[in-house]
Amino acid sequence: MVTGAGFAAKSYAPIGVTYYPYTFRDVDHLLKFFKSDVYKDLNKGYAEKTGHQILGSMYYGTRHTTANKLITKCADLKGLKMRVPDTPVYLAMPRACGANATPIPFAEVYLALQNGTVEAQENPLTTIEAKKFYEVQKNIILTGHIVEHLNIVVAGKLWKQLTDAEKKIMTDIAQEASEKASVDLVAREKQMVDFFKKKGLSVTDTDRNDFRESVLKSVKFEDFGYRKADWDLIQNIK
Repeated sequence: MVTGAGFAAKSYAPIGVTYYPYTFRDVDHLLKFFKSDVYKDLNKGYAEKTGHQILGSMYYGTRHTTANKLITKCADLKGLKMRVPDTPVYLAMPRACGANATPIPFAEVYLALQNGTVEAQENPLTTIEAKKFYEVQKNIILTGHIVEHLNIVVAGKLWKQLTDAEKKIMTDIAQEASEKASVDLVAREKQMVDFFKKKGLSVTDTDRNDFRESVLKSVKFEDFGYRKADWDLIQNIK
């Protein structure tokens, strides 16, 4: 299967640390993480706990905020009705900034934004384009709070049946596919800002340190079962 670290964290909590807001500085930081010892250690822990193997990981998009009011700092989200997936780690940034985080099923987000049930939402730029959220929002704010990735996972039962040569073939193919998917998505995202501006939206950068510091002050790693030592190692990746 191809799935996010948030799903894997249901079986092995420490691997979900990559979903903690502002763990990664940017895409390059995430891609370097894929080649790091801490990445290997987290995957090993997941394999030991579940028996399943992560063969490769790919960039899935950086989550940004859209709203009908201009937002330039964390405090601007205070009291704003913001749609967020009903998962604790996704709720972390909006709640740290004082937003009224409102979980709504993904299929209902467009209508909720259109009729004012919520005033804002957050998703990768490619999702904002694909689901046409730009039609019912005026501003895209580049909060960049979660740099997401997906893992290619093979079931432990199947993995045990493979020869060493077959395992190598599967791993090599998964990693090649992951690298290509990451490159393709980075290129696609670079086109998005101009696309939204041509649609008449305001695309605004923010002081991400302001958001980051608010999250670090109010959201504890242990609340999710993450290990701060892993997060610290990720921060040291250059």
